[in-house]
Amino acid sequence: MIITVTLNPAVDKTVEVDNCTIDSVNRVSSIKLDAGGKGINVSKVVKSLKGESIALGALAGRTGEFIKNYLDSEGIKNDFIFVPGETRTNIKIVDKVKGTNTDINEPGNSVSEEDIKKIKEKVFKCAKKDDILVLSGSIPQGIDKNIYELWIKEAKELGVKTILDADGDLLKQGVLSGPYLIKPNIHELEKLFGVKIDGVEEVITLCKSIFDYGVSMIAVSLGSEGALFMSKDKTIFARGIKVKVKSTVGAGDSMVAALAFALDKGYSFERAVTLSVAAATAGVMTEGTTAGSLEDILNIEKQVVCEYI
Repeated sequence: MIITVTLNPAVDKTVEVDNCTIDSVNRVSSIKLDAGGKGINVSKVVKSLKGESIALGALAGRTGEFIKNYLDSEGIKNDFIFVPGETRTNIKIVDKVKGTNTDINEPGNSVSEEDIKKIKEKVFKCAKKDDILVLSGSIPQGIDKNIYELWIKEAKELGVKTILDADGDLLKQGVLSGPYLIKPNIHELEKLFGVKIDGVEEVITLCKSIFDYGVSMIAVSLGSEGALFMSKDKTIFARGIKVKVKSTVGAGDSMVAALAFALDKGYSFERAVTLSVAAATAGVMTEGTTAGSLEDILNIEKQVVCEYI
């Protein structure tokens, strides 16, 4: 079973604006609303892969109801708690003329410590030995930055494999507990080490030190260049596949979903690499944060070229 946690979910509002201009009136040509938040996006892609997950976290208000109704309608198992306030709306501006994708993300709804305890109870009531727990995305205001670190420790004691996909202090502190897998992008990795990274070899050198904390696998997304995957004894570079990009939002979540699915199914390291690259590529071919189809993912997977380093 794959358990996804989204402590700071969102409704993703994707608007298309041709030739978007700052300090000017811009006209929207289309609008798309998606249930979002990194963990929720992971659950959406797991469903596309014909896998099973349960999505947990906190929702609020009418936007929260929108997310809940979407998950129910798609047959994605979920058990969110509802809290006071309103779940945030994130705006994604897609400009097909300039070829740009701009995110404007709200900070999110407040969640009390008591509500966090309720979510934690649900998480660890679900979690069983050999399950996959995905901790991803930002957290509500006022919650301690070590929350993922503490949950990873507890999950490991139960024999649960954890995947951490976070930024800043959440990643820095979470790594200390030795999650099974982390998936930073190149910018998050630079922030983690406080350096400017120049080339794949530097990524490899930096990531090797992360294994000292008990991490078993690292996936670093490099944008259009591809991605680097490392275990303690293997390193694979997978080049990016050129496709028509409709939205880059959620591509990293698609990669995480495929990695979680591969771990849950016991796939080889190599199959986890090809499937995750294919899922991320299929994701950018869709509008908004819509998951790529299984057909597209499997077709793209055949094109993934792996280079051992």
